Order: sequence, then C-alpha cells, then structure tokens
Amino acid sequence: MKSWQFVRLMAGLFILLSLALGVEGSPLFVSPWWLAFTAFVGVNLFQSALTQWCLMETILRKLGLQPGC
Repeated sequence: MKSWQFVRLMAGLFILLSLALGVEGSPLFVSPWWLAFTAFVGVNLFQSALTQWCLMETILRKLGLQPGC
C-alpha cells in the first residue's frame, strides 16, 4: 500500500468513526463534539489538496511506506 492510499484510508475511517460517535441517532453516540473531529479531518484534506503537502503522509514515508501513485 502506498502512503497516499493509507492517508485516504485513515481519513475515511476517522470521518466514519467520528460521525458514528457524534450523530445522535447513532447507536455509538457519545457526544456531538465528535463532529468537530469530522470537521478537522475535512479541513486537513482541503489544506492538503491546496498545498500538495500532508504531515501524515510525510510521517508515513519516513516510516517506510512507498510514495507514488
């Protein structure tokens, strides 16, 4: 798995998990403040699209995951 694929996998997982924890109709509901984490992940995805830089991807590459498409 390439580093960019892992970043997108984790972003999708974080979004789904935070929605499950933050939406009142969910059986896993904890607090509506979890929706702030959803917004944080979305802002980071937006920022990385504009700047072509993602901290998590940089860390993953240093840990040995391959870059590239």
